[in-house]
Amino acid sequence: MARRTPPRVKPSLYISVDIEADGPIPGPYSMISFGAAVAGRQDADGYEPADPQARTFYRELRPISEDFVPEALAVSGLDRDRLIAEGCEPGDAMAEFGAWVREVSTGAQPVMCGYPASYDWTFLYWYLIRFTGASPFGHSGCFDMKTLYATKARLPLRAVAKGTMPPELHSKRRHTHHGLDDAIEQAELFNNLMAWPGR
Repeated sequence: MARRTPPRVKPSLYISVDIEADGPIPGPYSMISFGAAVAGRQDADGYEPADPQARTFYRELRPISEDFVPEALAVSGLDRDRLIAEGCEPGDAMAEFGAWVREVSTGAQPVMCGYPASYDWTFLYWYLIRFTGASPFGHSGCFDMKTLYATKARLPLRAVAKGTMPPELHSKRRHTHHGLDDAIEQAELFNNLMAWPGR
């Protein structure tokens, strides 16, 4: 009986994404900016980090509703009136982002990564489906850095915060609540976590 050749594993391209929003959920509230940075590529031979500043994407968006939470809006420091007047149309921005993801991930499957991924993925996926009808990440192509750390550190997930991580895992960059700054910072955290042997 002939032995079956194992299927070829397609590489994953990890893209760090950080979003800023003016409320807790998409639809009633708006994603007002987002940034993305290619973190690295993983295949059957291992993980290869990239320079997170080399391939990036950033847009500021026109709000999609009149509702917003002032405290949430204040986190980003963005001016909502300016975004209403000058922000990118969400459909245009998401179409451009989808094309960018497909371009940078040629030959690999794109995976969104975030810290924590749950909030950013909720907005990103909703916007992609709502405004373009498709997601270049599929419906489940996201990777949570918080879970990655908890698994390697052998800690319960709810016991994990960035402050509990060893200092050497942190990016040297400051967390600014600017979508692109924080996407690059998170990409560096992801690269450090992928290289970390754990506890």
